[in-house]
Amino acid sequence: MGTRSVREIQQALKDKGFDPGGIDGVFGRKTIAAVKEFQSEHGLHVDGIVGPKTSAALFGGATAAPLTDSGSATDGSILPWFEEAKNLMGTKEVLGSKNNPDILDWARDLNIEYAGDDIPWCGLFVAHCVGATLPEEALPANPLGARQWERFGDSTQPRVGAVMVFWRSSKQSGKGHVGFYVGEDDEAYQVLGGNQSDSVSLAWVPKRRFLSAHWPKSAANLTSSSVMKKRNEGLSTNEA
Repeated sequence: MGTRSVREIQQALKDKGFDPGGIDGVFGRKTIAAVKEFQSEHGLHVDGIVGPKTSAALFGGATAAPLTDSGSATDGSILPWFEEAKNLMGTKEVLGSKNNPDILDWARDLNIEYAGDDIPWCGLFVAHCVGATLPEEALPANPLGARQWERFGDSTQPRVGAVMVFWRSSKQSGKGHVGFYVGEDDEAYQVLGGNQSDSVSLAWVPKRRFLSAHWPKSAANLTSSSVMKKRNEGLSTNEA
């Protein structure tokens, strides 16, 4: 079975009498609440995640769209935190004394003290994507610190949707970068992250800087795999 889009899930919930909010492709609080209500009424584990069992109950034997390498679970379910990350592609910080209010909202929603988007926000971006879509998932004590994500979730191999942690400047500097795995070639990982050239974007980060990969504990039932890609651009040099 291929992967389901968030919009397909929202439409299926609506068709079955559960209110996911707008059919907008955003796996937000109303959609999570609708999934939980559906799970409760169908005797499923209530976690708000559309894993294989929930997907089967929601869609029956219908066939989903073919799976592509754009980033989804290999069993036909979605990776909600990764879908949120993709939805935010193009979000940019505001240069100078002003701030992007969306980035400030991410911090406010998570009760994180954050002065402005001139402060590195790759960790905040990952925290928002995970926290907004996996409300039961524990975040690092200081999610603004990229290297704090080395303590997140369960260790895993690099695969689509995994949280990827890298060092910056030097391995001993304590500085880092964090984002989500999209793919790789022999030399680098393609990462979807915040604060990459001051925006949410794709970047190729050298494998020599890789520290660890992590998977949300509350999404242990979701699977994905690595993806080999052809790189047509240089390696990342601006992640802060």
